Amino acid sequence: MKQLNAEFIIGASNVAQFPNLALPEVAFCGRSNVGKSSLLNSIVLNNRLAKISSTPGKTKEINFFLVDEKWVFADLPGFGYAAVGKDLRLKWTALNWHYLEKRENLKLVCVLVDSRHDPMEQDLETIERLEFAERNYLIVLTKCDKISKDAVEQRKQQLEHLVSQCHFAVEVLPYSSVKMQGREELLAILKRFLG
Repeated sequence: MKQLNAEFIIGASNVAQFPNLALPEVAFCGRSNVGKSSLLNSIVLNNRLAKISSTPGKTKEINFFLVDEKWVFADLPGFGYAAVGKDLRLKWTALNWHYLEKRENLKLVCVLVDSRHDPMEQDLETIERLEFAERNYLIVLTKCDKISKDAVEQRKQQLEHLVSQCHFAVEVLPYSSVKMQGREELLAILKRFLG
């Protein structure tokens, strides 16, 4: 497996701090503790790129990473629960949606959903808003190493049925950061959308 050259650009806590690079971007979003940092690290094969924590809500800004001098990865603060006050949570949510709905460089959104659970209201709301914003999105089922193959397939079919009438859902991809399951497929999808 080929390692990608990835480096941190900036952590943006407001719109004015978004980097001004003429490169295609992919966003990674999902509920807190869904495994965004682990996924990012597994894509580039660098366990130190994004900080991993067992405490939800550690990502407090949109972290931008330059990948192979040609792509930009945006790691968004988790939607939903975090051990912070409501005002800060609302601020993060507003920043996330400003980026997801208005960012011109954004070519694809990876919506991370925990494969161990039924999609939650927050997951469904994210999908609905991305459809409304006419943003292409890929549903990534995380933590697939923690359940059986049959359970993974059932969850995949459940999500595929859920988005069967949607116009901007690319596909549903089972993923395991531990076993590197889905990495090559994800890279192929990124190349398709980011060039």
